[in-house]
Amino acid sequence: MHHKRAIVWFRQDLRLHDNEALLDALRSADEIIPVYVFDERTFLGKTGFGFPKTGAYRAKFIIESIADLRENLKTLGSNLLVRVGKPEEVLFELAREVKSSWIFCNRERTQEEVYVQDTLEQLLWSIGQEMRYSRGKMLYYTADLPFPIHHTPDTFTQFRKEVERFVAVRAPLPAPTEPFEKLTVKVEAGEIPTLSDFNLEDNKEESRASVTFKGGEREGLKRLHYYLWETKAIKTYKKTRNELLGSDYSSKFSPWLAQGCLSPKMIYQEIKRFEEAEGSNDSTYWLFFELMWRDFFRFMGKKHGNKIFQKGGIKGATETQWKNSKKLLDRWVKGETGVPFIDANMKELNRTGFMSNRGRQNVASFLVKDLNVNWQMGAEYFESILIDYDPCSNYGNWNYVAGVGSDPRENRYFNIITQAKRYDPQGEYVKRWLPVLEEIPATKVHQPDMLSGLEQESMHLRIGEDYPMAMVSTSKWVH
Repeated sequence: MHHKRAIVWFRQDLRLHDNEALLDALRSADEIIPVYVFDERTFLGKTGFGFPKTGAYRAKFIIESIADLRENLKTLGSNLLVRVGKPEEVLFELAREVKSSWIFCNRERTQEEVYVQDTLEQLLWSIGQEMRYSRGKMLYYTADLPFPIHHTPDTFTQFRKEVERFVAVRAPLPAPTEPFEKLTVKVEAGEIPTLSDFNLEDNKEESRASVTFKGGEREGLKRLHYYLWETKAIKTYKKTRNELLGSDYSSKFSPWLAQGCLSPKMIYQEIKRFEEAEGSNDSTYWLFFELMWRDFFRFMGKKHGNKIFQKGGIKGATETQWKNSKKLLDRWVKGETGVPFIDANMKELNRTGFMSNRGRQNVASFLVKDLNVNWQMGAEYFESILIDYDPCSNYGNWNYVAGVGSDPRENRYFNIITQAKRYDPQGEYVKRWLPVLEEIPATKVHQPDMLSGLEQESMHLRIGEDYPMAMVSTSKWVH
């Protein structure tokens, strides 16, 4: 008896709920073989400026997500095949071995991912097999937009106005509940790799971290339930989202969204359910607003292609004064700039793989606008270390801050001291990550470079020894 067989290639969609590729495969084939491939170029490769492409925080989160996906598939009588290599080669060999008819997957839109899926598609044609693509990353379907992709507005406000009024968010697709058909072909499941397989060290748990992220669909759904239903923290999201301390000032959904452990449509559905039960306000709307930003950056990546990664950004700017200075970048990376608000944020990032959105905007502005360092260097460091790295969101935000993206305001610039005093008025955040500044009063903690010799002595602190000299005098931001 001939069995129609399909491979489901999991990519950045590590979940069973709202997984169109998985459901399409179940409808089309008798037997399903779920697969995840750790791409050796992504997990062992380097960025252009020499950072690991995937640092330990994100790698650990992905490994946990794969283990969770495997467990969830086992409850359906299936399993997740795990391999390490080049996906286009691994999947082609597997397709040939198991004599599948199709490979189902979610389509990606950025260069490296497109290369892999296009190469695989051509290889499959050579043996009479096909790729079947779905779209699983977004709130909106491109088919539902009121304009073709190449006419997507280049400013978020215009995009939001044109989309929000006319396009409904589709309901998330249900997770499969029926057991999968038993495979009639024997194939090894494979071991899930460890961090050491990628030459990475497991970082010790950081006691100062506001939240500990664990990968996987179950953890993502648990966080969603916690933020909306257990704490009802969503009710104050707009007011608290720029805070720096605590686990609930923002949703913290981004790592699960980035790996597809949580579907944006599922979050939207839960927001709507919450509004029906508890009432709507600016905060419940604002979480939806942030999901729209995520879609917007993805549409920019699709519309402008590789421009989002290039120095001139989507504006194609030619007059750029930025330097490729490893020396300046290193001090910024290590959180040794002598500007506490910048250093505290970078220390948190280095010890946890996460930083608040407010922190990200400030450290990016400081690197690009105050140190005049090429924004691409900062973007690549974020790509390496962030637990929630997503190509379009990361590079879209860096384009935005550098002034080469979709920001309608010319020369957007962050006054670091104004920002520090507004968002960390008592210096609690700075002192958590820079305990050396503990004895400095709140009124002076953001400007230690302005302390007199006598003040330094009374506070048991020597600028230049205990804490770095400021790379940029903080007087620059005080008028």
